[in-house]
Amino acid sequence: MKKWLLAFLAGFLATLVFHQPVLWLLHLAGVTERMPYAMKPVPPFGVPSVISLAFWGGVWGIVMIAAIGRAKAFYLLSAIFGAILPTLVAAFIIIPLRHIPVTGNKATLLAIGLAVNAAWGLGTAVLYRLFMGARR
Repeated sequence: MKKWLLAFLAGFLATLVFHQPVLWLLHLAGVTERMPYAMKPVPPFGVPSVISLAFWGGVWGIVMIAAIGRAKAFYLLSAIFGAILPTLVAAFIIIPLRHIPVTGNKATLLAIGLAVNAAWGLGTAVLYRLFMGARR
C-alpha cells in the first residue's frame, strides 16, 4: 500500500514542480497564453484547477508506476509514458467530455501537451525513486 501512496504523492508533486514550471517556461517563451498554477475553481468541489490537476497527476502516477515501475529504462519510459498517455486521454476523452473549445494551432497544442506531460512523467519517476530510497 505504501508503494501506491508514494506513487500518488510523486505524481501529485511532479505536477507542481515539473509540469507547471514547464508550462510557465512555455508561457514565457510565448508558445502558450495558458498560465501555470491556475487557481480557477473546478467543479464539482470548487478546488483550484492546479490542485485538481495535481490530484489527477497522482492518479496517473499510480497507473504509471504500475505499468513501468520495474522497467530497465525506467526514466526514459516515464517521459514517454507521460508524454503520450495523459496527452491522448486529455485530447480524446477529457476535452470532448467537458465540451472544452479547442482554439489555436492544434499541432502547437499537442506539442505543449507532450512537453508538459513528459516533464510530469520524468518528474514522477525521479520523485518516486527518491521516496522509495528514503523509505528503505
